[in-house]
Amino acid sequence: MSRDALVVGINQYQDHRLRNLDTPAIHGKAIAEILEKYGDFNVCRLPEAIDPDTGKPYIANTQELSLTQLKKALVKLFKPQGRQIPDTALFYFSGHGIREDLAIQEGFLATSNVNPSLSFYGLSLQWLRRLLQESPIKQQIIWLDCCHSGGLLNFNEADPGEQGQARDRCFIAASRAFEASYEGLKSNYTALTKVLLEGLDPNRCPQEWITNYSLMEFINQNLRHEKQNLVSTNFGSPINLTRTLHTPISVSKGQDNDDICPYKGLEYFDFNESDPKYFYGREKLTAQLIDQVGQNNFLAILGASGSGKSSVLRAGLLHQLKLGRKLAGSQNWKIKIMLPGQHPLQSLAFCWLDSNLSDPERATQLDHIESLLKQGGEGLRKLVQASSANRVILVVDQFEEAFTRCQDLKERETFFRCLLEALDQTDNKLGLILAMRIDFFGKCVQPEYGGLGEIIQANLITIPPMETEELRQAIIKPAAKVKLTLESGLVEEILKDLEGSPNSLLLLQDTLTQLWQRRKNNQLKLSAYAQLGGIGGTLNQRATDVYKSLSKQEQDCAQHIFLSLTAFSKGTGNNHRGVFKQDLVIAKHNQDLIDQVVQKLADEKLIVTKNPIETNSEMAQPAEITLAYEALIKNWILLRQWLDEYRDLLRQKPKIEDGARDSQSSEQKTNYLLSKTRLQEANYSEKQQQKKYLPSKLTAKFAAQNSKYQKRETIKSLVLFSVISLIGTAMVGYFIVRELWWNEDKILIQNCKGKEYCQGRIEALARLVKARKSLKSYNLSGANLIDANLSDANLSDANLNFVALNFANLNRANLSGATLFGATLNRADLDRANLSDANLNRADLDHANLSEANLNGADLDHATLFDANLNGATLNGANLNRVNLNFANLNFANLIEAKNLTPSQIKLACYWEKAFYKGSWDNENGEWVVDQKANQEYIEELKKDQSSNPKEAAYCIHWQ
Repeated sequence: MSRDALVVGINQYQDHRLRNLDTPAIHGKAIAEILEKYGDFNVCRLPEAIDPDTGKPYIANTQELSLTQLKKALVKLFKPQGRQIPDTALFYFSGHGIREDLAIQEGFLATSNVNPSLSFYGLSLQWLRRLLQESPIKQQIIWLDCCHSGGLLNFNEADPGEQGQARDRCFIAASRAFEASYEGLKSNYTALTKVLLEGLDPNRCPQEWITNYSLMEFINQNLRHEKQNLVSTNFGSPINLTRTLHTPISVSKGQDNDDICPYKGLEYFDFNESDPKYFYGREKLTAQLIDQVGQNNFLAILGASGSGKSSVLRAGLLHQLKLGRKLAGSQNWKIKIMLPGQHPLQSLAFCWLDSNLSDPERATQLDHIESLLKQGGEGLRKLVQASSANRVILVVDQFEEAFTRCQDLKERETFFRCLLEALDQTDNKLGLILAMRIDFFGKCVQPEYGGLGEIIQANLITIPPMETEELRQAIIKPAAKVKLTLESGLVEEILKDLEGSPNSLLLLQDTLTQLWQRRKNNQLKLSAYAQLGGIGGTLNQRATDVYKSLSKQEQDCAQHIFLSLTAFSKGTGNNHRGVFKQDLVIAKHNQDLIDQVVQKLADEKLIVTKNPIETNSEMAQPAEITLAYEALIKNWILLRQWLDEYRDLLRQKPKIEDGARDSQSSEQKTNYLLSKTRLQEANYSEKQQQKKYLPSKLTAKFAAQNSKYQKRETIKSLVLFSVISLIGTAMVGYFIVRELWWNEDKILIQNCKGKEYCQGRIEALARLVKARKSLKSYNLSGANLIDANLSDANLSDANLNFVALNFANLNRANLSGATLFGATLNRADLDRANLSDANLNRADLDHANLSEANLNGADLDHATLFDANLNGATLNGANLNRVNLNFANLNFANLIEAKNLTPSQIKLACYWEKAFYKGSWDNENGEWVVDQKANQEYIEELKKDQSSNPKEAAYCIHWQ
């Protein structure tokens, strides 16, 4: 393995404002010797002199070093010529540091010939950043021991990015931007170099490598009581630094304990003492998360259900922060974890409670905390600032519960505002981490949530599917920890079954757990895996076995519970939902039976019972029931059969219940009453529920109120028709009544303003469109219009900001001049729609059909057109700044005079060579005319431009 190092110690400076130094050459000499002797590094020393007696190079304390010399040495180190690229490159610098603070702050390493009066400051950290970015070397180490080096090692300047991905890096700076590094007492070394030399001494860890992570742990422990404040970070895999001479590397011995299962079944790997020891496969992602936390005060972790969000958050990120090996000082941070639950503000208050207090004392403390949080961000700021820790990390796991379980829109808004305001008011002392299912991101962009969607998007890290090798490590390494073996061929069989199932980590862990339970001679067997039915079959079999173990009465009750815990929406399909246990009690299934079955299902970990606080407390809250994990919905065949049988019921039930809740809380109760069609659906839904599980009292009461109201309205209509017939104008009366009905639809839509979901709005809009009524300038901002039929609608100049139009039919609709900022139109049908001059800034048009649509002059800044069909669409003059055109169909698309469209964007699309880019406006005929010659020349230029080619060709076969 080839390892190179450049060690620089500059004593001499020409400018009188920079005093000559005594120790940098001494520092460099000691660092170079330990790297050569114990680290197998080939060391270059600067400024270099040759000892005439030994012929060996050393750092000359009386020689100068110019900027040119330093640059050449760094280029040789990080961008060596030829094919011999070293595995590791290390740069150590000791000397003066300068920060230029005029127009733009920028850090420099001062070489001997600097002259600040002539704006010549030395080696720019911006230049070093670019060099590291372009370097082919995988392991990069930068140690800077100079004054104000924290400012020099500003991550925005010197960090070259790509953290935790292609490269492994270690950055250490001696002090913060406003501090000077200093010499240790009775020592020739500064505090940093002194502790570096001690930490690199391999004799303190015989038979082991000193790595960048173990070095940082040593530094943190030994500088804990010093005035020195390092700025440092590690990311990527460990980098070996030093070890004792000729000593074989010891392999860590597995734990010899047959009773320990190293897998987690249906649970996530938690933030505790034991789980992280068996958590493998997510090292790269964990490093990426750590980098984000080190550089920013906000992190959003988004991933699909079953992708392992909670595990990597808890056993990966939080565990590493607790250790403090990858971020200096993070072991001293305070970490608080919460789930939003039914009442997120209350849950936030609970996580600040002192667990050592008695219940009455906790009640008093809770009351005080809740009063603070009612102040919003200011109250949370006070709680954070009161902490003795220098940083508080607030973790909100399963953030989607703020939407799925919190039904109080006002409380949800207050919770979001509290978090975001506190971030702005606490500098960097508060770090906020959210983990959420990715399909709920669209709900975060609603305007009433105060920019939540924007800050998530700016600080987002998505959970990618685990690569094959990562999955292999997640299977093999935990087993090795407990000396558990796997039969030959088993791992390959499991990996084969996981292909095409990127988010089956939960099922993998459950399968491995059941294999462990069936182990023979402490080995996992292929025959046991076949008996289980592989991945997916494990969970299905387990749930079925539990269900069959129940009595007939208990089975009927269990079906009632599982159906109650499942909700259906066209946007996200079948989802789990939380239900209070008392709401499961109906005439057919009394309290005792519900308690009995819930306990059995919870013991088998098919459902979870949650209490905000202990049940024996004075502050006890109702128990809430949820599915243990959403994978049950997908993989339990029996549950899927029930869901298919009662799909219509599951569609109607949440909507009717929402209407009932709105009606109960609304002063204008008639605004929430159902249309005749919807009433028929509600009554049918109620009858169906009677067969298997009864509706709630609130829902039944709401349906009865609606029936009475509809009868009353029918009588009114009959009376009206009678009056009209008396004057002999029955036909006129019909038109009058029809207009009254349309006016009711308009009033309903108006009353729904500002609501994400509103009973009857989609049907009212469809009726108005069918009647060819104009919806011009309508305000539908933030509305949930998923699957709406608005074909041929006139929505010109309408306010559709953040509207959800997934799967909507907007065929031939007029949306000219409409504002659709942040709108979601996934798979919407916009065939031949008019979107000219529309504001589609940051709109999501994934897989949308825009065939022959008019997008002339539209603002598509930062919009997503991933896999969208733009066949024959016109985008003349449209703003396509940073538009995602990956896999989009540009066949015969007209892009003449499109703005901010780059070759890189174009080449990520399909059939881009068949689009039109060059032409002019024909005033006489009023149309855009393609200049065929210029267009073909432009396409040929694009083909020749190799620099704009994507790393991978666009996948276009589905457009054929």
